[in-house]
Formats: sequence, C-alpha cells, structure tokens
Amino acid sequence: MNLKPFLLLTPLLLLQGCGGGDGGDDTATGQLTLSGMQGLSYQTQSQTGKTDAQGHFQYYAGETLTLSVGDLQLVSGVPADNVVTPLEFLSDTRALLDNATVDELGLLSHRPAEQQAIENTTLRNLTRFLLALDEDGSTSDSNRLVFTDRVISQLNAALPTLDKPIDFTVPESQFINEVTEDGETTDDADLTPANRLLKAICFYPEDDELCEDPPTQAEIDAAPEPPENGTARDPDVVYSDELESKRNRILNAIRNVEDIDSDDIDEYLTSELDSITTDIANEYYLSQVTQELPASDTAIHEVVVRRVGQKVSLAKIEAISTNDNALVVHSYSAQTHSVEYFIDGETGDDGELIVNFKPDDDYRWLRKPLRVIIQ
Repeated sequence: MNLKPFLLLTPLLLLQGCGGGDGGDDTATGQLTLSGMQGLSYQTQSQTGKTDAQGHFQYYAGETLTLSVGDLQLVSGVPADNVVTPLEFLSDTRALLDNATVDELGLLSHRPAEQQAIENTTLRNLTRFLLALDEDGSTSDSNRLVFTDRVISQLNAALPTLDKPIDFTVPESQFINEVTEDGETTDDADLTPANRLLKAICFYPEDDELCEDPPTQAEIDAAPEPPENGTARDPDVVYSDELESKRNRILNAIRNVEDIDSDDIDEYLTSELDSITTDIANEYYLSQVTQELPASDTAIHEVVVRRVGQKVSLAKIEAISTNDNALVVHSYSAQTHSVEYFIDGETGDDGELIVNFKPDDDYRWLRKPLRVIIQ
C-alpha cells in the first residue's frame, strides 16, 4: 500500500480544521482596549470577524491583525495579543514602548515612552476619527467605542464618493481642515476627506428630522415671512424662520473631526493605558506586604514576586528603599523574581521597599511596595 498520498493529505485536513473564526479550543481571545471597541472588522492570518461589545477578537499566537471600520481599513500588521491598545496599532509607536526611562524615584518606567507615543500624529488622527465615529461621539460615560451597523452602512455608501482617500499621516491641522498650497484654510465647502465622510453619516434614528437634507437657502427665501404684530401663525404654513431653524439644527448635528479636541484624545488614550497597567499589575503580588522585624535582626530577608494562578516570568527587576537609614536593598534577581534586603535602623524606624519589575511578555514596568517596620 502506498502511504504517501495519505500522509500528504492528512496535514491538509488538519489545517482545514483549524481555520475560521469559530473560536476553537486552541484559539485565543484578544480585546481591543479594556473598555472595548465594538463593531470593528478584524482579520488575522486564520481568523475573521467583527469585534463584540467588549472588543473581543479571535486569534492564534503569533498572528497579526488587520482592523477596519466597514470597508475602510485602519491599520494592518498589528501583533495580536490578550489586550491591544491604540498605541500598538502602529509600528512607529510600538517601537517607542520598550524605551523605558528612569523617573524621579530612580526607577525605570514605561510611562514616558507612552506619553511620547501619544504625540504621534498618525495615532492622534486615527484616534480623533474613531472618537468622532463613535455611536454617541463621547466617552464621558464610558471609554467603550461603538460603531453601529447603521453608521458602518452609511460609511460604506459614502466611501466611493470621496475624491481622495482619508490620510491619517497628514499633520493634525490638515486632517481637521483642508489647507491650500499657500497654507491658508479653505472655506467650509472644501471639507477634508474625513469630514466629508462624517457629513454623509447621520448618527440619529433614520426617521429623525436631523437625518433629512437641510432646507436650502433658496427654499428659505421662497417661504412666507412669519406674521407680525402678534398675528397667529397658520399651522398649515411653514414659514421662513421655521425653515431657517430647521436648517441650523440639521447643520449643527453634522459631526466634524474638529469636535474632538486634543484634550479628548489625550484623556482617552491615557485612560486606556492606565487601565491596562492597573489590570496587569493586579495579577501580581508580593509574598509579603508588611514585615515587622526587631532592631537586633541582622539576617538578610527575601520578598518574592508572585502571580495569581500563574507562573512568574520576569525580564527585569529592580528595587529601592524609601529610607536607606532603616532599610537597605541587598540584591535582586529576575530569574528568581525576588529581592533581598536587611534592616539597618532603630526601634520605631520604618521604610518601604519598592519592587519594580517588567514581565517578559510585556513592555510595562509594574511596582509593588513592601512596608518594613523596625520594632
């Protein structure tokens, strides 16, 4: 019996059973920000789908994400992970995140790198656009972004009408307002591609008057003037001031990327980054949080970094004492994920040992304190 055809066919059958977005046993579930981005289309090398209310997507380890809102591709080549923040959408910002710097305590911190990444122009334009496209255009109640099917349907219909594609890499001022060659801002009739797209989308219920075309100036001019001297209005007549008011309501309801200011972008991105740092830090704890030792103690003590329900694997670790007159750091080791220390004070002295460590699967530095009291 010739086994070669069977042997060649078997791997193909196995591969066919692994694909698709069915969330099989060996797939992982990732999330776009802790708050979530709902309604984005995603694609990996093996999975495809749309993010749910929590921003979940399916992937296999080592795959990358392509993210789109409707037919508009936003980013590609994004490393899929348990939680993906907007700072990881772009290669330029991802490259910055491992550049930890020393802070005022003399400890390494990832936060300056995050703040530098937040200033990336492309990231800010992309974030501004997503915030403007959100269901209610606001993150005041929750940072979760929702892109509804109705909005996406209107976006897809409007995309082919754009005279040029949306370019997230242009300067922020140009992304907000179209600029002429001499640097002057054009009038409102010449909208940027992003604003053209937003103008074509009504975020209100389909039967809402705000989704109607606004009355033209010609229609307003042709309408009868409202009666004067207290004369009652005819309920069957639409007067010019009513049309003018309706026009203003509809025009004021049109969204613009400029509605999202720089503070909105900073607040959203910073809040998401702080949330994920806190969430990851909550997975770790020290073997002790308080230690009481007699002043006569001369031993070297150890505190160990642990992880809830999982094995600890650290890339780096360091530690400082907030009071070197009472508490002294002896040594630390990422391999044993521990810090050794001894006391060097008198009864009544105390200090904190701040353990600073970086998990080997993340760019973030996390901190845990141990309070030591000398009795």
